[in-house]
Amino acid sequence: MATYLLQVAYTSDGWKNQIQNPKSTIERVGPAVEKLGGKIKDLYYAFGDYDLIAIVEFPDNESAAAFSMAAAAGGAVKALKTTPLMSAEEGLAAMRKSGGAGYRPPGS
Repeated sequence: MATYLLQVAYTSDGWKNQIQNPKSTIERVGPAVEKLGGKIKDLYYAFGDYDLIAIVEFPDNESAAAFSMAAAAGGAVKALKTTPLMSAEEGLAAMRKSGGAGYRPPGS
């Protein structure tokens, strides 16, 4: 499973609906994530540019993109950012692999 950071900013109507009918975001969104083969690992409300931050696993990029598209199309979200994440071990492996890539910057 691949891991993603989701950052969500709600519209004013999205907030209005949640305030009028408070319900766990995991209960509300979880079934859609699960239907796409995913799992919500962590979920937090936040201050700043984004109202909600979640760490979510999906089987592949297509499933993560499908969820993001569905959430964006629903009308309650004004901004949604999906960032693929790598574990520390994957990042270290990428660093090792990059050493043998043979890339040379322009002008070198």
